[in-house]
Amino acid sequence: MTLLSVLDFASIPEGGSASDALANSARLAAHAEAEGYHRFWLAEHHAMPGIASSAVSVCLAHVGHATSRIRIGAGGIMLPNHNPFVIAEQFGTLDALFPGRIDLGLGRAPGADSRIGRMLRKDLHAAAEYFPQDVVELQALFAGDEGLPLPAIPGLGAKIEMWVLGSSLFGAQLAAKLGLPYAFAAHFAPTHLDEALRLYRQRFEPSDLLDRPHVMVGTTAYAAETSEEAYLLASSMDQSFIALRTGRPGKLPPPVPGYRDSLPPQAAAQLRGTREVSAIGTPVEVAEKLSAIIARTGADELVLAGNTFDTDARIRSLSLTMEAMRAAAPA
Repeated sequence: MTLLSVLDFASIPEGGSASDALANSARLAAHAEAEGYHRFWLAEHHAMPGIASSAVSVCLAHVGHATSRIRIGAGGIMLPNHNPFVIAEQFGTLDALFPGRIDLGLGRAPGADSRIGRMLRKDLHAAAEYFPQDVVELQALFAGDEGLPLPAIPGLGAKIEMWVLGSSLFGAQLAAKLGLPYAFAAHFAPTHLDEALRLYRQRFEPSDLLDRPHVMVGTTAYAAETSEEAYLLASSMDQSFIALRTGRPGKLPPPVPGYRDSLPPQAAAQLRGTREVSAIGTPVEVAEKLSAIIARTGADELVLAGNTFDTDARIRSLSLTMEAMRAAAPA
């Protein structure tokens, strides 16, 4: 069966706090581990009232102590925001705490609007131009390249599984050139999915880390006993997406029945485009939709986004999804 993993945003619900969100993420990770999910990733976002995972490495330490086997990692670290040496130290520390379990997905977007550059005191446009060099520098820091002026401790010799993340052709080409696994963020930007995967596979150059292309596809998934209930669960994230697109980001709102049908045509079209690669419905429907995504993309792994206002509902969704995918897998 294709590997299934979980992407979490440590969503802060309306009426809740960052403490609540981080406790919920740890609970979700422990459940994902028990259900047999392969990875649990957290994403770096900044200045979002509804997301508590801005300090990803700190959050991962919290999740690591709540689990024992599942791989945990960043999906991802927005590398232009950071110094590669500091990231090597942070993820080297995580590897020392949780050996053999740490993933480092790297992206070049800021994870926020243009104001983040001023707060970080960085020219993020210029920093993004150095993204390929910074990825290579991180590899050298973990490998202990003798040409570097200073070793990262912890970091030197850390067994970190590095990934390139992307939603465009740039990341696909870089991952192919470096011989790294590639994760495409189809859960929010599916437009270039097929072209990016084709380009990655065509141009892939084997490396010491990877002898053939390895693809992960991000998708949104909500499973419930009925389709109506699944779409109701998804309406919280749908509302968050529309609020973000209209410049009104906030905490994760409670679900609203019939939310998609209530949207004006332009907003509805935006949401349909974003959710093009998604699986929402009964367990059987979700398994069919995820299987279709796997057939379309040839993905080695799927990472499932889909935060809910009530964490218990997502816990149930993950259980139903895994059960249905196992039942649908060839004997």
